[in-house]
Amino acid sequence: MSEQHLDVLIIGAGVSGIGTACHLRQDCPGKNFMILERRDSLGGTWDLFRYPGIRSDSDMYTFGYSFRPWTGGKVLADGPSIKRYLSDTAEEYDVTSRIRYGLAVKRAEWSTEKACWTVTAEREATGEEIVFTANFMIGCTGYYNYDAGYKPDFPGEETFEGQVVHPQHWPEHLDYRGKRVVVIGSGATAVTLVPKMAEEASHVTMLQRSPAYMMPLPSDDGIARFLQRTLPAKLAYRLIRARNIMIARLLFNLSRKRPAMMRRWMLKTVEKQLDNKADMRHFTPSYNPWDQRLCVVKDGDLFKTIREGSVSMATDHIERFTETGIRLKSGEELAADIIIPATGLDIQMLGGAELVVDGEPVVMRDKVVYKNVMVEGVPNAGMVFGYTNISWTLKVDIAAEYLCRVLNYMDARGLQMCVAKGGNARHANDTVMGGLDSGYIRRADDRLPRQGLDDPWRVTQNYKADIKALRFGPINDGHLSFDGRPQTSKNK
Repeated sequence: MSEQHLDVLIIGAGVSGIGTACHLRQDCPGKNFMILERRDSLGGTWDLFRYPGIRSDSDMYTFGYSFRPWTGGKVLADGPSIKRYLSDTAEEYDVTSRIRYGLAVKRAEWSTEKACWTVTAEREATGEEIVFTANFMIGCTGYYNYDAGYKPDFPGEETFEGQVVHPQHWPEHLDYRGKRVVVIGSGATAVTLVPKMAEEASHVTMLQRSPAYMMPLPSDDGIARFLQRTLPAKLAYRLIRARNIMIARLLFNLSRKRPAMMRRWMLKTVEKQLDNKADMRHFTPSYNPWDQRLCVVKDGDLFKTIREGSVSMATDHIERFTETGIRLKSGEELAADIIIPATGLDIQMLGGAELVVDGEPVVMRDKVVYKNVMVEGVPNAGMVFGYTNISWTLKVDIAAEYLCRVLNYMDARGLQMCVAKGGNARHANDTVMGGLDSGYIRRADDRLPRQGLDDPWRVTQNYKADIKALRFGPINDGHLSFDGRPQTSKNK
């Protein structure tokens, strides 16, 4: 066992962890920090997922960091390109040397008496236990379990004579050329995977229990390319980014305020893409737009494969797996050589690590979040959690900026401890993931912290409002306690 003390300890070297570290470099240059990463490489999601066609489902001009322009050209980038962007960013901001790989955080315990965190990690390759202490801890682990995705227990699965492959554990050399493939699911993974596999498979069927909203998005942005050719890189990036944020917010807000109108528009767009080559019942959800995440279809590729006949849709419940495929409750049989259950994620917080404050385990279900950046009653800790309705990274940037402001506020006043006090906050039924009704969020209701009904405990999913609160709002707003006592000064 070894021990090392740090000013700031970041858990996770994905999009959130790399972004937060870069902000520390810029805004808190004197801080000694380290990133603990369980995997052997940075990238998080973009290192884990290796299935064919893996790409962003947000445009890269808003998915890229505010401080480092995305210049890759494509609006929707493939996984390897995103990982290169993260690696280059970490290198440029001298973050790479601060990452410690192969360390799985098992327990994080806060001591008010010592005013610090004790974080126990395991070097998974050897089983060695390593202990770190830190004044401040920032969780950048995302929200899902990297060990296993969600997969229902399908009746008769053991009788299926073909291969069952979960997208989260894609074999390096899976051969699906000329084979019949059934992809179970209707989310972003399925929408990405199906058209890519259709390029080599004999036929692909997308089997869904219920339809999702889909929207084609061009992978090439002519206006963006023009601005990049004619303006300085950073200015062009800011303009493109601002435009795309405005469009994304407009579509989301209209979906909330005028759901019937947006529903008609979205379905009409899909109907035009299909050109009468598929039944619209497969593309007509039972819920309103943005009650669940919208699936982006790159260049309309899924619709194109349906029109060409290499992909077909099935909307039904599974009765059981058979030796040769899947039998649906309608009685229809889907023949398959390979079945891909793209059935969602398994949610967990802080990478599954145990969180303890002064000897008491923290039950996230009972906690409310403060500005969606801190958890009530958990001192000297931040939680960088992105948006669900627009690009994840937009929130990463301003959340990291805010935490740097908190650290600088404390340093300027000689303070050791900061904690959000949510005793008077009115808890809402919604979790930190907002009002989304996706299956993977419903399944994780007992593992996610709540949000409040009122600011600053409410999760707005509103970028403009969050900029005001996190970038410009006072640190000392009456809801934070410093060194064990509320502050009364309104100094920022």
